[in-house]
Amino acid sequence: MNHDTYLNSYLAEILKGARTVAVVGASTNDHRPSHWISGFLLGKGYRVFPVNPLHAGSTILGQPVYASLADIKESIDLVDVFRQSDHLDAIVDEVLAMKPMPKAIWCQLGVRNDGAAAKAEAAGIKVVMNRALVSEYPLVYELTHAHGPAHAA
Repeated sequence: MNHDTYLNSYLAEILKGARTVAVVGASTNDHRPSHWISGFLLGKGYRVFPVNPLHAGSTILGQPVYASLADIKESIDLVDVFRQSDHLDAIVDEVLAMKPMPKAIWCQLGVRNDGAAAKAEAAGIKVVMNRALVSEYPLVYELTHAHGPAHAA
């Protein structure tokens, strides 16, 4: 898949179809984007599972923090990645070991690794890279209240 642009419908379907989100690289620092996005998702009714081995056993926004994706015992729909691009290959390996596997991986701004994305896509997992989830969330509203979005830059 070409990860330079995405159809709005592709992005909206991922966000609309997810109810459980693992936030990899979640931070306890409320000045970090991963912290803001976790709060945003909680406010929109998503179940959020923060993942950060440095903070495992503590809580972020009242949610227990997990050391790894493997430690989460519930089914995850979407893995939201706030780690550097060179970590994405190992994160995809963790995702592929999950049972059941998540439906999608969303990599935040600046996170892109085409090889890791191809590996996830070969296993049937949708991938979004270098996109701010919070910026795309209005597409969910548009999808549920209009005739459907067309294309995002």
